[in-house]
Amino acid sequence: MTTTTPAPGTGSSAVAPSGGAATPPAPADQVTFTIDDIEMSVPKGTLVIRAAEQIGIQIPRFCDHPLLEPAGACRQCLVEVATPDREGNVRPMPKPQASCTLEATPGMVVRTQRTSAVADKAQHGIMELLLINHPLDCPVCDKGGECPLQNQAMSNGRATSRFVDVKRTFPKPIAVSTTILLDRERCVLCQRCTRFSQEIAGDAFIDLQKRGAAQQIGRFDEAVLDFAPPAGEAPGDRPVGLALEDESGLPFASYFSGNTVQICPVGALTGAAYRFRSRPFDLVSTPSVAEHDSSGSAIRVDHRRGVVLRRLAGEDPLVNEEWITDRDRFAFTWQSAPDRLTHPLVRDREVAPDGTVTRGELRPASWAEALEVAADALTRARDAAGVGVLPGGRLTVEDAYAYAKLARTWLRTNDVDHRARAHSAEEADFLAHAVAGSGLGVTFSDLEKAPAVLLVGLEAEEEAGVTFLRLRKGALRHGVRVFSVAPYASRGLQRMHGTLLPAAPGTEGEWLDGIAAGDRVRTLDEASGPEDVLADVSDALRRPGAVILVGERLAATRGGYTALLRAAAATGARLAWVPRRAGERGGVEAGTLPNLLPGGRPVADPAARVDVATVWGVGAADDPHAGLPTTAGRDAGEMLDALSVGQLSGVLLGGLELDDLPDPAHARRALEAADVVVSLEVRRSAVTELADVVLPVAPPVEREGAFVSWEGRVRRFPAALASTAMPDHRVLDALADAAGVPLGLATVEAVRAELDQLLDAGAWDGARVPAPAVETAEPPAVAPGTAVLASWRLLLDDARGQDGERYLAGTAKRPVARLSAATAAAVDVFDGELVRVSTDRGAVTLPVVVTDMVDHVVWLPMRSPGSSVHATLGAVPGDVVRLEPGSTDGGEGA
Repeated sequence: MTTTTPAPGTGSSAVAPSGGAATPPAPADQVTFTIDDIEMSVPKGTLVIRAAEQIGIQIPRFCDHPLLEPAGACRQCLVEVATPDREGNVRPMPKPQASCTLEATPGMVVRTQRTSAVADKAQHGIMELLLINHPLDCPVCDKGGECPLQNQAMSNGRATSRFVDVKRTFPKPIAVSTTILLDRERCVLCQRCTRFSQEIAGDAFIDLQKRGAAQQIGRFDEAVLDFAPPAGEAPGDRPVGLALEDESGLPFASYFSGNTVQICPVGALTGAAYRFRSRPFDLVSTPSVAEHDSSGSAIRVDHRRGVVLRRLAGEDPLVNEEWITDRDRFAFTWQSAPDRLTHPLVRDREVAPDGTVTRGELRPASWAEALEVAADALTRARDAAGVGVLPGGRLTVEDAYAYAKLARTWLRTNDVDHRARAHSAEEADFLAHAVAGSGLGVTFSDLEKAPAVLLVGLEAEEEAGVTFLRLRKGALRHGVRVFSVAPYASRGLQRMHGTLLPAAPGTEGEWLDGIAAGDRVRTLDEASGPEDVLADVSDALRRPGAVILVGERLAATRGGYTALLRAAAATGARLAWVPRRAGERGGVEAGTLPNLLPGGRPVADPAARVDVATVWGVGAADDPHAGLPTTAGRDAGEMLDALSVGQLSGVLLGGLELDDLPDPAHARRALEAADVVVSLEVRRSAVTELADVVLPVAPPVEREGAFVSWEGRVRRFPAALASTAMPDHRVLDALADAAGVPLGLATVEAVRAELDQLLDAGAWDGARVPAPAVETAEPPAVAPGTAVLASWRLLLDDARGQDGERYLAGTAKRPVARLSAATAAAVDVFDGELVRVSTDRGAVTLPVVVTDMVDHVVWLPMRSPGSSVHATLGAVPGDVVRLEPGSTDGGEGA
């Protein structure tokens, strides 16, 4: 960009500046023009309103947003424009132009409200028009104090109003959904909400209705807009719990609806939970990072008097741009729920003369007593049969590191695993081989520009919402081809214009091996004609920049990760692992896996143990690695098995939820059989009732820390609220001190200093854990009346991280069972009827949605109301379940 000194005078006509030396011609891809007597060069295609921003000129606007396509809807950004004609004479356009839709052209002369009376008068007139029917309710409007309309009415509006008639009013508010309310009389028709919904999220919900003076933004009215649900959309894709009042139409069924509230330039759209609760100038804002998934979205926490009142999307162009999911925005009340633990709890055990041990009730205890009891009990258990460590997948990287260090030093074990979900030894080898210590790998920007992206074991919209938005943006703007190996094409895949590679759970390896070989096959859909599906996918993934995104669910497929690595090696596609929980990638880096030390160092490698032992200061002088256990430990499932039969004596837990595990009933029995259970938790849970010592820890809002996103990007955040609650690493440091084994991790600075030595400054460059080599299992036999179970967790479900947010719960998808037409007919059920899905453990009964999907497969939501797959069925995806017509008096979902 080049600038020159403004010419004297600020005339009101758009005329070309005269005099001065000739300006050198701009490069071919640059455009030179003048704005407010300042000459500048910008890239071709630059909007005038953007060019003005570059030199500090703020043009008022409402509809303009840098991440949305230009609309020119509000007309507030009018400027005076002159352009050269064919003879080179600069002639003014007959009317002011909207600078948010006008591209700069060579020789153009623009005058904004700063130098043009014409532009200033036009902007005053638009503002007067917008305020004619706008209500004078600023003192009670949620937008008051941070409202662009308020600000620009003062800076670019008339000092007095000429309007003396009665303002137009509408019934208010309209519940667009349970989370979003619409006050129509405040709307200035900027269309930001509708454009976001169409361009970014792809969820249709509201639009312009009627014409002329009656035009307004409203909920989709089928009679007015002739709108019909998209082809193939199922009733289960609609939210429940909505009062549709007296209007017909579709409710706002979107996981990203809260973004429309934030970008609304007036108070037309408001959040139900925050409405009338505070004023912006009463709030203290703190930047933070969302804790609900592994995308690492930037957020802003707004709080008043120690209470969080709302969360907004933070601006981070490299990660989430300016968008977040509704779960990241609204699901924060769990951190201050009534069952929040505020003091340690200790359970007394009484030993009868015959040796029988009776477990007493949990009672409050001091920190000193609780730490002493826990340290003594864990030490005895360590010296008996050993102690396992299950920290869960929601921890910050600092906390995960503390668990990893405590397990290897004080407890002398590699029995540590953060994977509180379906997992396998093959997955642990894959993570150690291809993920740990790899640093920043595939990024969101890479996804946008990739020629092709293959999703395996990952439903992007449900399991990584912001990742879905970036994939959709890439598909729409850059032609990214998205392929998904899944049992059916979800609505999210359809909105990415993706291609389904139909596969029953457990058969993903067949697709991956076919892609690696580039085999040529016909599609399963004969109606579409023969196509070289695998060859097409294989060729697309061989293009430079192609990416394979794999989710944690592939761990349930034997041989899946082995086939994945073969496909990546054969095609040259870059590989990225996208777990669901925020702390999973940090746990891998910190070493909370049974075969892995911090920084991707293999447990079995003596040199790797030397590296870690040197930083930790353990081991004998003549044998630096003698202080660390040398063999890989048990994984989470094996630890629970060992606890249940007495091969482990105790267990240390970190925020573990039993219902997240593949077999919650077995986990409960294992904890009941343990000699000692010590749990670090934020809130009471099912584990609390089984623990001998409960130590309360701080939630993310009350502590400083960092998550590592799936990209490998470290996302640090400060404490938003002052609190005496301690983070996990500080509690573990105090616990180890009570046992006489100092960890040296009392402060976040101390933890990061060690992490810097092991991860950043001392990255492991030795041999990695070998790639897994597991043969693909044969698909299970499916007898009549049975089907293979497919499942994943929905973004909004029964997770405890969404507790207390009743408005958000109303937008969750209705739980349904999905069957193909042939599978449904085989068990004599039809669309909308109930089907009973059962195992020897229990049954789930849900309404059927006949879906175009793989035959002999039934899909259920993993953990939604009425469909707790792990807890009720004791099953994981790929297991065979029984199907039969359901009734209203049987099964969990009845």
